[in-house]
Amino acid sequence: MTGLPDDIKGVPPGARRFSVDELPGLGWNALRDLSPPFALLKASALDANRAFIRRLLARTGALYAPHGKTTMSPELFRLQLEDGAWGITLATPGQVATARRFGVMRILLANEVTDSHGLRFLAEEMRRDDAFELWSYVDSPDGVRLWQEALANARRPLPVLVEVGFARGRAGCRSVDEALAVARAVQAAPSLRLRGVAGFEGILHRDDTTAEDAAVAEFVAQIAATAEAIDGAGLFAPEERLLSAGGSAFYDLVASGLRDARLSRAYRILLRSGCALVHDDGTYASAFTRVEGRWPEVRSLGAPPQAAVELWAAVLSRPEPGRVVAGLGKRDVSHDRELPRPRLWFRPGEHTAPQPLEWQLATAALNDQHALLDATADTPLRPGDLVGFGISHPCLTFDRWRLFFVVDDSYRVVSGARTFF
Repeated sequence: MTGLPDDIKGVPPGARRFSVDELPGLGWNALRDLSPPFALLKASALDANRAFIRRLLARTGALYAPHGKTTMSPELFRLQLEDGAWGITLATPGQVATARRFGVMRILLANEVTDSHGLRFLAEEMRRDDAFELWSYVDSPDGVRLWQEALANARRPLPVLVEVGFARGRAGCRSVDEALAVARAVQAAPSLRLRGVAGFEGILHRDDTTAEDAAVAEFVAQIAATAEAIDGAGLFAPEERLLSAGGSAFYDLVASGLRDARLSRAYRILLRSGCALVHDDGTYASAFTRVEGRWPEVRSLGAPPQAAVELWAAVLSRPEPGRVVAGLGKRDVSHDRELPRPRLWFRPGEHTAPQPLEWQLATAALNDQHALLDATADTPLRPGDLVGFGISHPCLTFDRWRLFFVVDDSYRVVSGARTFF
């Protein structure tokens, strides 16, 4: 049987199978017709964020390869590529296989690949489709050797970027000398072409925001200095180079810091912001406030990013005056940075649209399937009502859902976004 089954969260049990393309014709209103809990994407917020990204790239001159591991959604990949994304960034060979299944033609694998199965698949995919463009990272001579062995009979070389890291972080060269050794290994490998330098600043957490911004700026400068050293040693391939970093929270620091690199040939800055399309109601909302403080010019780009994700759950119980129990838990929502924030409510059969919360309501804890909400005694919520939540750090919410329903501002389902984790 084809189509999506009714065991997907949010789909009403007993509903006939349907394809994503058929969703608009089903006539569903999310708040009346979906089975809670369900996950929504607001179409107006997606459109606003797409416009913001386009204006940001025009202002900075940067390229954009959004990190697809955030959503692993072919429908969202398509939107980003339609908006002019250079390609899609991914983290594993398995993710590359998914993206290739849906026709993505240029992929940056922003990670080291060292397993024989992954290397074999990627090498074969390059042989199978000459139009497919794969880029990858290397951070050691051993990694270079593994790629060279996998690509020994390749018809064309693999473009690679030397990854730069930092002490106590994850992968990446820890010094310029290490990066130069990797670059020399690439130059000696016939099946590889050294095309740039990259790193990821998003895990440089500090207790103080000023110190964190300084650490990020220092690391971005390290990427630029490494590129200058490799360039000075004549180890880059002659084609245009890429300098790249993450950028979901620090795109201003990435763009300005990498722009300071002094290379002998032209290069482009590549941002890999994974959460920019959907934004959030916590981590990245706070990060944008910090961007405004560091770079006031961002306000001239027009409407700021908006949280596109809403999760809706039914009130299950009011066991005591100060407690509301909703049907949303750790299996449904990210909780690594902040707990979901109740924002809206809806009473089926009484309301025609979501209502703002006019009393105090906060998530106190999550169980596997339950959200325990602290409420004031006058909270009118009762079993059967719906509560809409904002989220923080969307990466770990998307992997809990197979389908996000895209809705207009009247909550009519207008399309969908599948995920493949």
